[in-house]
Amino acid sequence: MSSSLISPELGTTSFLCKPRFLPPKVGILRYNSCPDREFFDSLKFSGRKCRQSLVIRCSDNPQNVDLPRYYSKKEKKPFPVPIVELRRAARERMKSRKGQPKRPAPPPKNGLLVQRMIPLAYAVLNARTMLINNLKKLLKVVPVQACKYCNEIHVGPVGHPFRSCQGTNSSIRKGKHEWVDAVVEDVIVQIEAYHLYDRLGKRIPHEERFSVPRIPALMELCIQAGVDIPEYPTKRRRKPIIRINKSEFIDADESELPDLPPQDPKPVLLTEIPDLEIIPPSNKDEMVLLAEQTLQVWEKMRTGANRLMKMYPVRVCGYCPEIHVGPSGHKAQNCGAFKHQQRNGQHGWQSAVLDDLIPPRYVWHVPNLDEPMLQKELRNFYGQAPAVVEICVQGGAAVPEQYKPTMRLDVGIPSSVSEAEMVV
Repeated sequence: MSSSLISPELGTTSFLCKPRFLPPKVGILRYNSCPDREFFDSLKFSGRKCRQSLVIRCSDNPQNVDLPRYYSKKEKKPFPVPIVELRRAARERMKSRKGQPKRPAPPPKNGLLVQRMIPLAYAVLNARTMLINNLKKLLKVVPVQACKYCNEIHVGPVGHPFRSCQGTNSSIRKGKHEWVDAVVEDVIVQIEAYHLYDRLGKRIPHEERFSVPRIPALMELCIQAGVDIPEYPTKRRRKPIIRINKSEFIDADESELPDLPPQDPKPVLLTEIPDLEIIPPSNKDEMVLLAEQTLQVWEKMRTGANRLMKMYPVRVCGYCPEIHVGPSGHKAQNCGAFKHQQRNGQHGWQSAVLDDLIPPRYVWHVPNLDEPMLQKELRNFYGQAPAVVEICVQGGAAVPEQYKPTMRLDVGIPSSVSEAEMVV
């Protein structure tokens, strides 16, 4: 037995569930814009259904969704594609290629560059440089706080009151943060990787881990995709490699090839502005334009890097944040994550996703800039957003659509703790 009451003014439907052996429970059915109400008649609420899901969303754009799951240091990251699906796809490829002649490997597996990806690599690297320069300017006008003992940051004139610090002597301070002014390195996490002269060469052994330079992983991805930086030379081939077996190959003879014809000039690489030469925006309109440009550069960098990762493989350790740009990970035994003694310090390499290469660094969203101080009793009502997005939003930029679900913009914040206790 169930009864429902439709309230168009509030945009919600309250229903009373009366299962046979359970006490009555009240739930909320949220909807955005549903032209018909026929789906209300088809809802069947059993006692088990009422107990498991009291909120049903009827919208193509989800609102108030949770953040991506946080994985403890004591568990391994899941594979982007399950092993069962990878094996099934491999069997289907073997069946489809059975009896057919072996096709040559396409670039970049044959050692050549993907020519259409070269302009994209330059655009991604320039977007990264422009993002750093813009953030240096925004940090002059938008206050950002960083904890002195842990990696947590907060966008606002005062830090949040949540006792979530896990740094040095956090038990003595009972998890309380000590806030200081943040810098760009606190907002953008610099993930470094080994620079490879030959991306198809032998894997880096443990003994040579200190002789190979380490650079930002995104820069290494762009270099392997075709960006030429004199400080970090890399090997460019003009003929496909000759594959001997799965792990051995030899380079083709390129001595008889003619000289390269004159090519069009490549895009100019931007440089980072020194901290002493940073000029903050002078007025409100200039700050808003700078925030909007920063958001566009942030999205351009992430979408371009995601396209490059689909063509040039990137590996990540399943236990620690170590990144390696290349078809197979290095052999350096420097993993200190959970149970590294059983693995002799070796990394558990798997395919990386975009958040492994460019961590979004979520921070608490301040819903009211006039009263930036958050209340620890109302923590469940606040949303979160990437630090770059939150800085730009507080700088005057419009909130992008893809970040609205986690920021919980349509949640009414109670004015007091007693009002929050009345919320069902």
